[in-house]
Amino acid sequence: MGSYTPKNILITGAAGFIASHVANRLVRSYPDYKIVVLDKLDYCSNLKNLIPSKSSPNFKFVKGDIGSADLVNYLLITESIDTIMHFAAQTHVDNSFGNSFEFTKNNIYGTHVLLEACKVTGQIRRFIHVSTDEVYGETDEDAVVGNHEASQLLPTNPYSATKAGAEMLVMAYGRSYGLPVITTRGNNVYGPNQFPEKLIPKFILLAMQGKNLPIHGDGSNVRSYLYCEDVAEAFEVILHKGEVGHVYNIGTKKERRVIDVAKDICTLFSMDREASIKFVENRPFNDQRYFLDDQKLKNLGWAERTTWEEGLKKTMDWYTQNPDWWGDVTGALLPHPRMLMMPGGLERHFEGSEDEKPASLGSSNTRMVVPSTKNTGAQQKPPFKFLLYGRTGWIGGLLGKLCEKQGIPYEYGKGRLEDRASLIADLQNVKPTHVFNAAGVTGRPNVDWCESHKTETIRTNVAGTLTLADVCREQGILVINYATGCIFEYNAAHPEGSGIGYKEEDKPNFIGSFYSKTKAMVEELLREYDNVCTLRVRMPISSDLNNPRNFITKISRYNKVVNIPNSMTILDELLPISIEMAKRNLKGIWNFTNPGVVSHNEILEMYRDYIDPNFKWTNFTLEEQAKVIVAPRSNNEMDASKLKKEFPELLSIKESLIKHVFEPNKK
Repeated sequence: MGSYTPKNILITGAAGFIASHVANRLVRSYPDYKIVVLDKLDYCSNLKNLIPSKSSPNFKFVKGDIGSADLVNYLLITESIDTIMHFAAQTHVDNSFGNSFEFTKNNIYGTHVLLEACKVTGQIRRFIHVSTDEVYGETDEDAVVGNHEASQLLPTNPYSATKAGAEMLVMAYGRSYGLPVITTRGNNVYGPNQFPEKLIPKFILLAMQGKNLPIHGDGSNVRSYLYCEDVAEAFEVILHKGEVGHVYNIGTKKERRVIDVAKDICTLFSMDREASIKFVENRPFNDQRYFLDDQKLKNLGWAERTTWEEGLKKTMDWYTQNPDWWGDVTGALLPHPRMLMMPGGLERHFEGSEDEKPASLGSSNTRMVVPSTKNTGAQQKPPFKFLLYGRTGWIGGLLGKLCEKQGIPYEYGKGRLEDRASLIADLQNVKPTHVFNAAGVTGRPNVDWCESHKTETIRTNVAGTLTLADVCREQGILVINYATGCIFEYNAAHPEGSGIGYKEEDKPNFIGSFYSKTKAMVEELLREYDNVCTLRVRMPISSDLNNPRNFITKISRYNKVVNIPNSMTILDELLPISIEMAKRNLKGIWNFTNPGVVSHNEILEMYRDYIDPNFKWTNFTLEEQAKVIVAPRSNNEMDASKLKKEFPELLSIKESLIKHVFEPNKK
């Protein structure tokens, strides 16, 4: 079997976990190879991971996105790249349940861009595509033979489905265009530098803080773990000895239940296993076992070297010596980080698409103009045309559907809120009568992102919103701005259960999260603009009980809930009212909730009575809740009498829940 010698290697995603170990190993061991690394520095990447290579003459770092065809083509040509090792991907399964389009964009589209660049430049001698054992789907619990490289692909979650899709593209380019492709499928990897949303670093960091270790389901799920240096060696072997057109499993026969991993970490930290391990709600679908046959790679001369005990001890030592490597990762340490990655959590914010993406990122900014309803006479110009911001958010998406239903022409904005010129261009192109703003930063991967990225949060939530209001004021256009009511908390003047709600003129008194601070700040400044209608939404609920952002959907999936009365917004009733408010050219601040309050228990009782008679839940106190969440929550009652006076047909919160949510879903 011949061996391959590369000259100029491009490693994608190299500031991430596995790829950084591979890059550092190749830079160190092969001074004759030039190693160019490309990474967009997403939340789970860290330039510090590449410190060992930083000063080496054969190393070059480029910040950029594999989704940019121009950048990829430029790099391949100017750096004379002959070999690509493609690691860049969104990999956290929990996140894929709540943010699956990001996975399609990164894992499939990004791979496609790379392959097309290889085809166009015609200079690539090896394309190593890094996939995952999860593409095989679940292995039977009693199987004694693992999946081999020719096994059928049966992915079970959005993450593994996108990885399988990327593999199909790689295979197709190999067959259609003769690209020299090799694919790897690996078991779980652990070790130093791993972002702590993954099981082992998460458990180690929680143990370092003396906190409980949360286990999905009953902890019986089986996984195989390889130490990162062994995996880096596997990639070194595949690079030099792997055969074009082949797939290689990178695996181990040594399997561990999740519960046993937790117990081993408790032992290392001298923690009481019984007291320290806590069982939490399972994932929507949690594969029981992945088991690989790794004989093909062993035939190339690779073998696993690091025992579990040795690898786990090395990993623990590294995290205890580098506790601040990742900065503030409290959000990643929650049992289900995806609930925060989406605008989730107990009452996370609805604005949607973390922030509005610029048109250049390959997003499909399709023009969505709905023609006005035909009339028998001459075609008249429709009386309204709406420009919407927040296309990928929950509210923004629902607004588009409402406009279609009502026959109102609309388009989604292409500009970034903080880019004045792009907003002016949108207004010139669309010529709207009204602008609706349902965009804003809620945090990547979760709301705690705002705590450590304060300037970015200000840029969109404050500067962006103000820029939009200002640009529209210059042209005499009304802005309907979806804001939040999570800027108040019960106090002596507004005690819980008193029926005394906060009014529109009341000053915010809740600053528990930086997000809420920015929203209170911008609301105060927007009072100076006479062309803005600010709608304070709270704990949004819709009739779509499958939507993970729906407040009912969230609390019905929690192990425990607090029981506290709050004002809430039934979107099915109130979003059409917001369109009517635009038509009436209403301005100023409005408490955009249904009159009255409803408690978590009252909602769950309705859920049990209408949807699932066997549904059960348990409560815990605000003090107990504070131990499992990061940022404090705003609890309050808002006075909706101003809205009720303008729209007398507005239902109370409990009536609206029954009419718009529970009756339509009644089982």
